[in-house]
Amino acid sequence: MFNILLHTHSGMWGIMVLLFILSFAFYRQRGWNMGLRLAYLVMLVTGVWMLALKGFPWLFILKGILALILIGMMEMTLGRRRRKEPTFFMWILIIVILAVILLIGYEVL
Repeated sequence: MFNILLHTHSGMWGIMVLLFILSFAFYRQRGWNMGLRLAYLVMLVTGVWMLALKGFPWLFILKGILALILIGMMEMTLGRRRRKEPTFFMWILIIVILAVILLIGYEVL
């Protein structure tokens, strides 16, 4: 069961990043945003489920908190794009947080 959750979760990260880029590029179309939010939901459910199966280790709890912050940053970036405000700093933060999350997820850190 854990392997199914792991593959779903890791695959959803890739889909989520792709949908975020598409949502940013096509910010006037609502369909990409809806798909992105569905990806958030699947990613969060599988992540919490895996946390429960592993016994809530502190490093993966930190990863979950960073993932929630990343989701918030993504939503703020999309909001800024719609309002035509600068998003460069937000992109830098998203890339850094995503890199840390991936390093924790693949147990490099």
